[in-house]
Amino acid sequence: MSPLAHTGRSMALLAALLLAAGVALAQPEPTDAQRQVATEMAESLRYGHYADISLDDGWSRQAFERYLDVLDGQRAFLTQQDVAEFLPLEEQVDDALLDGELAPFFALYQRYHERAEARFEWLLTRLDEGLDFTFDGQQRLEVDREDAPWAASHETLDELWMRRLKNAALTLAISDQDAEQVETNLRQRYEGQLNRLRQTNEEDVFGLLMAAVTGSIDPHTGYLSPRQGESFDIQMRLSLEGIGALLQADGEYVKVASLVTGGPAERAGVLEPADRIIGVGQEDGEMVNVVGMRLDAVVELIRGPKGSVVRLDVVPAQAVDMTRSKEVQITRDTVKLEDQAAQSEVIEIERDDGQHRVGVITVPTFYVDFDAWQAGEEDYRSTTRDVAQEIEALQSQGVEGMVLDLRNNGGGALQEANSLIGLFIDRGPTVQVRDARGRISLYGDTETGAVYDGPLTVLVNRLSASASEIFAGAIQDYGRGLVVGTPTFGKGTVQTLNDLSHGEIKLTRAKFYRISGESTQHRGVEPDIIFPSLIDPDLIGESSLDNALDWDTVRSVQYREYGEPWRFLETLRDRHRRRAVTQPNFRYLEQRAELNRRMREETTSVSLNREVRQAETEAQEAEQLALENQRRDELGLELLEEWTDTRDEKDESDDDEEPVERVKLQEAAQILLDYAQLENNFRFAHRD
Repeated sequence: MSPLAHTGRSMALLAALLLAAGVALAQPEPTDAQRQVATEMAESLRYGHYADISLDDGWSRQAFERYLDVLDGQRAFLTQQDVAEFLPLEEQVDDALLDGELAPFFALYQRYHERAEARFEWLLTRLDEGLDFTFDGQQRLEVDREDAPWAASHETLDELWMRRLKNAALTLAISDQDAEQVETNLRQRYEGQLNRLRQTNEEDVFGLLMAAVTGSIDPHTGYLSPRQGESFDIQMRLSLEGIGALLQADGEYVKVASLVTGGPAERAGVLEPADRIIGVGQEDGEMVNVVGMRLDAVVELIRGPKGSVVRLDVVPAQAVDMTRSKEVQITRDTVKLEDQAAQSEVIEIERDDGQHRVGVITVPTFYVDFDAWQAGEEDYRSTTRDVAQEIEALQSQGVEGMVLDLRNNGGGALQEANSLIGLFIDRGPTVQVRDARGRISLYGDTETGAVYDGPLTVLVNRLSASASEIFAGAIQDYGRGLVVGTPTFGKGTVQTLNDLSHGEIKLTRAKFYRISGESTQHRGVEPDIIFPSLIDPDLIGESSLDNALDWDTVRSVQYREYGEPWRFLETLRDRHRRRAVTQPNFRYLEQRAELNRRMREETTSVSLNREVRQAETEAQEAEQLALENQRRDELGLELLEEWTDTRDEKDESDDDEEPVERVKLQEAAQILLDYAQLENNFRFAHRD
């Protein structure tokens, strides 16, 4: 088709869509700058992305579906007819990007905008008429409509939204709010959502479209507007004043993805991964309901000057009902390098043959003081330098082995992961990096000798990601030590930030591979001995993200094996199981993880009958409380009266409390001692 004919077809399609949607001339339209950026994005994706991307009709269908999900992921605003009218666009996304013809997709946004605006006005009208709900009957509300069909009519959506309104009112009523408070809170919620919708501009619409385009390829590629790029730079400089939490959108809610080690939220101990934030307030201001609010708008509310207090209304990750929220307070602060520095301790382990001393080095992140390093300062701070000092300190205290704790370590400087491995091996490769052209670069440690060559165990969890996975994978491949804990995050890709004529593109350009040839992408690192986890892998981790790149392999490289832990794994696992069944905290973790999984699978809808809703919630919380009190009883701790008190415990200092997660560190030390004993016996038995 000639360019002229192609343009004519696009304009004809645009005219038809504009007429069908009733779009006024004053509605948002793509700017010339955005049209130019669209073509630049297309070129970057085709020729710069790690994956072999064909911007064809097949990909267009995926991107179009993604755009619908971005606009109306819960199938709550658009109807079957709305979607059908724009269906001709489903094979036009590639052409729209390459030619910069974005107007038809802005028209689709406008249709969504009109439906959403009308819906919020409809809700406010219902509030004006007065709420007259009777919370009885057998009605239920589907929790997640991501896979639901598009509504056949507006009447069908009216029924859905009437149930949603009833559920919102019931949720507030159960939280001991009277009728006036319920109506006031709901009015503020819907007026706020309506006002934010009306403030949407061309840059916002373009951002939504680009989010669909890049999100159809992989979860880490994305477009950053000039404003978002500035915010990203602030985060990279670690000068952002906030709470130290990484947030992500989760349907209508904002979810805590991870906490910055040493940050205000982690120090306060009031947030956990997968918690949902439903309200944000300043120290003395009103709590703003953020359900349905865009992620960047929520982040802006949470940000603030150092030393100020932000109040959050939080629904715990393990809560089975959105009524079980709790207000927490966090004092904003900046994250300093020293707050993320490696630290060590010696723990005492009592065994049948006496008392043993094991060193523990906690590495919160892979950091380096780039400014001091580039300035040529000899005493610049880095993970490798600090860990080397901690190793020396622990050896002077006569420890029998060391546990390197990488739990919650989300990565950082690749050079530090590389050099840290070098502290435990005598030269050799550490990681392979394959770029978009298939070229493989091999990184390694070139320093002769190891700083520590004794027994080593690496402790990881679901939030150990990127550089942490490179380190753990190398230690496992070399047979240098054991890896214990839970399967890691699975972030095995590399992104670069490239300038566009308007904004920037964060582009996945390469992939990490272990020296064994296995990717860390998607699957992460599988520990030699697996511990139970309260972090649901279906909610947190690379495999939980849409369109995450697949796991694969490349050729392995030659490397020396320092040990053969595989010889002893059956015995080590057996000893671990025997200890775990006698350890109240370990039994609790296993039982609680299973309970969380079962409750998540069972809770597909909520009752709109107050008595049934409360009974279902109380029954589930009773199970959670029974498990917690069983643990506490076996440990000789004071029993709790309410399930919600489990969060209160974190705010108080209790010398008799044994933190649940601490048992994993102690068990890692036990496994280390088991391994050291078995290896010594093996060497003695096979000595010449």
